[in-house]
Amino acid sequence: MSTEAFQILQSVCPLDCPDTCSLDVKVADGRVVAIDGNHRNAVTAGYICGKVRRFPEHVYGTDRVLYPAVRSGKKGSGTFRRVSWDEALALVVERVRDVKRRLGGEAILPFSYGGSNGYLTQGTTDARLFHRLGASRLAHTVCAAPSSTAVRGLYGRMPGVAFEDYPAARLIVIWGCNPSATGIHLVPYIRRAQRAGAKLVVVDPRRTPLARLADLHMAPLPGTDLPVALAVHRWLFEHGATDKAFLEEHVAGVEEFRRRVEAWTIDRAASTARVKPDEIEQLARMYAESSPAVIRCGWGVERNRNGGSAVAAILALPAVAGKFGVRGGGFTMSNSMAWDLDATRAACEPEPATRLINMNRLGQALVDEREPPIALLFVYNANPLATLPRQGLVRAGLAREDLFTIDFEQVLTDTARWADVLLPATTFLEHTELRKAYGAMLVQSARPVIAPVGEARPNYAVYAELCRRLVLSHPGEPEGPEELADAILSGDSSRPIAASLRDSGTAAPLCGARPVQFVDVLPRTSDGKVHLVPSALDAEAPLGLYGYQHEADDRYTLALISPATSRSISSSLAQLIAEQVAVEIHPDDAAARGIATGDAVRVFNELGQLHTRAELNDQLRHGVAVVPKGLWSRHTADGNTANSLVPDTFTDLGGGACFNDARVEIERI
Repeated sequence: MSTEAFQILQSVCPLDCPDTCSLDVKVADGRVVAIDGNHRNAVTAGYICGKVRRFPEHVYGTDRVLYPAVRSGKKGSGTFRRVSWDEALALVVERVRDVKRRLGGEAILPFSYGGSNGYLTQGTTDARLFHRLGASRLAHTVCAAPSSTAVRGLYGRMPGVAFEDYPAARLIVIWGCNPSATGIHLVPYIRRAQRAGAKLVVVDPRRTPLARLADLHMAPLPGTDLPVALAVHRWLFEHGATDKAFLEEHVAGVEEFRRRVEAWTIDRAASTARVKPDEIEQLARMYAESSPAVIRCGWGVERNRNGGSAVAAILALPAVAGKFGVRGGGFTMSNSMAWDLDATRAACEPEPATRLINMNRLGQALVDEREPPIALLFVYNANPLATLPRQGLVRAGLAREDLFTIDFEQVLTDTARWADVLLPATTFLEHTELRKAYGAMLVQSARPVIAPVGEARPNYAVYAELCRRLVLSHPGEPEGPEELADAILSGDSSRPIAASLRDSGTAAPLCGARPVQFVDVLPRTSDGKVHLVPSALDAEAPLGLYGYQHEADDRYTLALISPATSRSISSSLAQLIAEQVAVEIHPDDAAARGIATGDAVRVFNELGQLHTRAELNDQLRHGVAVVPKGLWSRHTADGNTANSLVPDTFTDLGGGACFNDARVEIERI
């Protein structure tokens, strides 16, 4: 084929990553043949991760759902017979009407998570449908709920330090984050800062690629970041390293906060976190003596019983030490707070006051004898069997013969195999999308670069059609992608963004693409101040904000964590991992159990077990085992993943998932 037959078309990656790369997609004869980066997003700078380079395998792979289908075999068997869209939608409508008539709208549960979706394919016509049905609501808490609760309590919706400003910092603290796997475009900015003389601290139980380059790597036991952060605060107060003028002018609750950190001496925190006391003191001293200093707080911090308070304590550091007001100083969490775009305008229906179900307890919700029971589960933009705590309980719920499950999906996931009706969804290359970044400060729009593969349809079209068939549509409300985008961008504050998107396909937030905290952006709290001990958070946390919850069970001595890797985004694209995936364990922990690399092992606790092989890794701290995030059943010997061992308890703030509270034992089989 000659090169003249190729087209290079622009797109944007909406997958759940802070960077939101701008893409060049090579298309030949209507098929995607390659994906590369372009420079429309200056932060992603023309290069992309290996995950997205492999996305054509996702689009055209053997797991792709190509047409509507109805279950023809036993539940969970993944056997279906092909039907037309009209037949599939007619069956969905019939079942929805029947359930609503017999049990009421709350017997219907929509299950979704929009991390890898943009504005148009999550929360628009889908929300309209389920709101008007009076369905049960879903608390989207599996990720970021504790951290966003903490940030909003302390700072309101204040954006963080732009990635481009990291080279201005003299100290960079990466806490509970591995950008080398989960946001690669921050890494060059960190390396540039190091070449200019900046020091780097990494706080992580694993020796990540950046940890190997750090001036200080501290590896606390999972769940103990809170005592470490509080001990740093205590040191700052004790050694006169706080910014008294800043605290007096911009911060509320200082004395109460100081009282709460008082109990956490460096020795006590070090003993609790199982780190060396001089490591905590070194971190405190480096932070006090460096300016500008920036903290990149990751979502690994939140995934335990103390997660919300830990995030709050970490993000309080720049306020206490006075690190704001200079370029490259402050913190970065999620920069989605730079935007005021209102996606609810596209739904055209307020959220009803129906019952709210926390997604982290889907398994319990499905097996409970509640009134009304969940009789119809509509899954989209999600793979709950692979991503939620208590995997065995989720599987038991999906196996209920009286549960009717619809899965609207791109590929045949572990969850989709349990569906009664399977609907084929388009990928981002096949539909129009509008996506904001939560790392890079940019929103981008993209049109489809190929026609839908097979009979796939976009979310917004299918939910609009279901509204019509269920006689829930209203004349004149937006349905198509352009109409939905116009509705989202119709507010006074978003008109400049809409104009920029029309002109170039990109737009920066109104605060600017590189705001300086406490210069260009201020806390969006009721009084414009930082609240170190906000009353709402204090009331929500079981032991009060910054109250440390100790280990509740010492029967299992290994902390199991499931970090993200460079091969999948949560469970998305994990079907492209061909081999069985190992549990990683420190050589000393392995030796104590008579385990060698390659051994077949059982990882277990009171919730379940998984069978896989062992791999020794001296880059882990003692007492920690690793099974990667987002695995499918095909990746272990018995079909169970790390989530079969994760409790469905909640974090102290936000009702988040406690993935890193899994405590296990490992033995040779």
